[in-house]
Amino acid sequence: MLLRPLITPALIACFLIFAAASPLLAASEAELAPNGNLETPNADSTWPADWGQVKSGGSWESESGNHFIRLKSPEPGQMVMLYQELKLPPGTEALRLSWKQRVSDLKKGKSSWFDARIMIEFVDDQHQKLKPAPKPAATGKDTDGWEERQVEFLVPPGAYWLQFMPALFQVESGTFDLDDISLQAVDPAPLRAEMDRRNKERLAKQTADAAKRRAKAQKTLEETGSLILNGSFEEKKGDLPLHWGKMSGAVRWENESDNTFLRIESQEPGKLAMLYRTYDIPEGTKALELTWKQRTSNLKTGEMPWFDARIMLEFQGIDGKKISGKPAPPYTNRNSNDWVEKSKTFLVPDDALTLIVMPSLFQVKSGTLDLDDIALRPADPTPLFAAAKLREEEAQMRNVPVEEPNRAKWPKMLKVVGNRVQDTDGNDVWLQGVNAGGLETLPQDKQPIKSAVVAIDEWHANCVRVPIKDEFWYGKSPYQKDGGKEYRETIDRIVNLAANRGAYVVLDLHRYRAPKQEHADFWKDCATVYKNHPAVLFDLLNEPHGISWEVWRNGGFVGTKNGNDESAFLDDAEKKANQGFESIGMQAMVEAVRSTGAKNIVIAGGVFWCNDLTGIAEGYALEDPSGNGIMYSWHTYNWHTDWEKKVLPTAAKHPIFLGEVGADINKMDFIPAADQESPYTWVPDMLGFIQKHHIHWTGWCFHPRATPVMISDWKYTPTPFWGKFAKEALDGKQFELKRTR
Repeated sequence: MLLRPLITPALIACFLIFAAASPLLAASEAELAPNGNLETPNADSTWPADWGQVKSGGSWESESGNHFIRLKSPEPGQMVMLYQELKLPPGTEALRLSWKQRVSDLKKGKSSWFDARIMIEFVDDQHQKLKPAPKPAATGKDTDGWEERQVEFLVPPGAYWLQFMPALFQVESGTFDLDDISLQAVDPAPLRAEMDRRNKERLAKQTADAAKRRAKAQKTLEETGSLILNGSFEEKKGDLPLHWGKMSGAVRWENESDNTFLRIESQEPGKLAMLYRTYDIPEGTKALELTWKQRTSNLKTGEMPWFDARIMLEFQGIDGKKISGKPAPPYTNRNSNDWVEKSKTFLVPDDALTLIVMPSLFQVKSGTLDLDDIALRPADPTPLFAAAKLREEEAQMRNVPVEEPNRAKWPKMLKVVGNRVQDTDGNDVWLQGVNAGGLETLPQDKQPIKSAVVAIDEWHANCVRVPIKDEFWYGKSPYQKDGGKEYRETIDRIVNLAANRGAYVVLDLHRYRAPKQEHADFWKDCATVYKNHPAVLFDLLNEPHGISWEVWRNGGFVGTKNGNDESAFLDDAEKKANQGFESIGMQAMVEAVRSTGAKNIVIAGGVFWCNDLTGIAEGYALEDPSGNGIMYSWHTYNWHTDWEKKVLPTAAKHPIFLGEVGADINKMDFIPAADQESPYTWVPDMLGFIQKHHIHWTGWCFHPRATPVMISDWKYTPTPFWGKFAKEALDGKQFELKRTR
C-alpha cells in the first residue's frame, strides 16, 4: 500500500448519503481497505499493518482483545490526522465507506468545522486532485460509545486513488477512535438518481427564491430610481444612514457641512480596506450603470501597480456562487483632493442574480477614499454589446503565426552616405512607417506584433518604430516574473516578422531627459543581441529635454527640471527622473553601441523633446568612425513651429528621422488650445514637408489609445484626421506643401 505524507485537504462539498447504525458489509464482497479491522500488526507490532502512521497524536490501542486506532489532540488547535491512500479498481463509479467510531472529550476549535471528521478526496494516476470530492463525514459532539457509520458517494472519472483522512481538525481537545474500516464498490445508479432528484429540488427552490428577489429589486428601482437604497446617505435612522448601519474601523461615516459620506481609510500599509455590499438585479436587466462621487487624498499606491483605490465588481448566480463576466474595476491611483463624479457601465451575464460591489483601498501604502451619492440603475446595453463584439473581432485579428527567419527575404543593411540612407547595394532607402506602440507601457502587450505586420502588409510601411523600455527588457516590472525573457522574445518576433517582409525596425529606448549610464548599459545588451542585423536600427533615447547642447553631446550634471513643458507624456517614474543627475551624453551612447561591434545605424534625438536639431548644424554633431553612421531624430506635433529653422540646416548634411509626428482632433490639455492647429490643415502640409525634403518618418501612434491616434480600433481603422492621410502617404500619394509653420 502506497503511503503519502500528511497534507491539509481542501474541503469541497458534494453529494453524500449518511446512515447511522448500518451493518458492515459481508466479507465475501470485494474489500478495498486491507486490514480494515486493524488486528494484523506491522513488523514491530506498534501499528496495524498496511496503514499509514500518524505524525503526532496517534496510537494503536487494544480493549478486551480488540484493536483500534486512536487520534488524540495533544494540544489545542493542532491538526491530528491519519492519511491513507486506497487504490481503486478500474471502472469504479461509486463507493460505500463504513466504519466504527467513538468520540469523547470533544471540544470544537475556533471555527465551527474544527471537529472530528473523515475527509475524502480523489486523485488521478499523476496525483492531480479531482472534483467533486465527498463532503466530510463530521462529528461535532461526543458519541455514546462505539457507533457504526457509513457513507456512499460517486467517484469522479479518472480517479485512481482515494485519499482517506480521518482527523481531529484543529480541535481544542478530544479523542477520536476508529475501527472496522471498510471500502467497497457499489451500484452508482441509485446515487445518481438521488443526486438528480436533490439537484432538481435545489434548483427549483433557488429559482423561486431568485424570482422573489428580482421582484423586490424591481420594486426598489421603481420606488427610488436606484437599486441602492439611500445612496446619498442622507436618510437617517437615529444618527446613522438608513439601510447602511454602523461602520467602524477602516470604513466609517464622516460629515462635512451637514453632508454625510462614507470614508474608507488605509490604517496599515499593504492591508486591504474594503466595504462589501450585494444588490439583486431585476429580471431582464442586460446592463447596469454605477454612478458615484469620490474624493481621494494622501493616496500612495502599493507594491503592485494595481494596488490602488478601486471599486471591485463581481456577479453571483442564483446558487450564490461567483460567475464569470466580472467587469473591469473602475480605479484611481491619483489624488483628487476634491469631489469628482464617476460612472461605470457594464454588461450583466444572463445567469447573474446579484452584483457584489466592493469599494476598497486595495493594499495601498496609504490613502483615503471618500464616497457619496452612489446609485445603480439598468442601462442601455446596445453600445456595450457593440464594444464587446468589436473586442471579439479584434482578438480574432490579433493572432500572428510564428515565422522562422527567412534570410532570403531580409532587407539589405543600411548605411549613412552624406545626408542620404543607402543599402549595401548603393540604393537610396527612404524609411516611412508608424510607431507600433504598447511595449513602452505594458511588458506583456502582444498587440505590437500584429501592429507591425498590419503596418507593413496593409499600410505598406517599410519601417516600424517600436518603443521599448530597459526596465522591461531586464524584467524589473511588477508584471514580470521571468527576468524579461517573454518581453525580449516579443521584440524578437517583431524584428523577425518585419525582416521576413523586407522591412526595417527602429528599436526606440523610450526614456527621457538625458542619457544615463544605465541607458548605455542597456544598449550594450540590446546591441549585442541585434549586432549587424540588417533590419534593425537603434534609436538611443526617445526625447532629450531640459539640457544644453553641450550636456546633450558630452554629458555633465543635469539639474532639477522645473516647469510643465510637455511633461504630460511622463509617468511618475519619469517625473522622478527629473531630479538632478549626472549624464554621460549622447556620444557615450554611440560608443556603447559600437563597443559591441554593432555597425547598425544609430539614431540620436535632438533637444527640447527631440523637436530642436539646430545644435547639430552648429558643431554638436556626433562622431561615428566605426559604424554605419548616424541619423538625427526630430519629433514634431501640431503645436510646434519653426520647421525649417529647427531641422533643415541639419538635413543639409545628415539624414533626418522624424521618429514621432502627428496631430489629433482632440486637443492636449497641457498645451494652450490656441496653439494646436486642426489636423485637417496641419497634417497635409506636414506630409508635404516630409516628402519635399525626403525626411524619413514614422507616425505616432499605431495604437487607438496613444494620442495622436492613427487608428480608431484594433481592426486598424484609420482615423479620418491623421491615420487616413498617413496611410495615403505610405501608399504613395503626394501632398502639396502649402505653407510651413
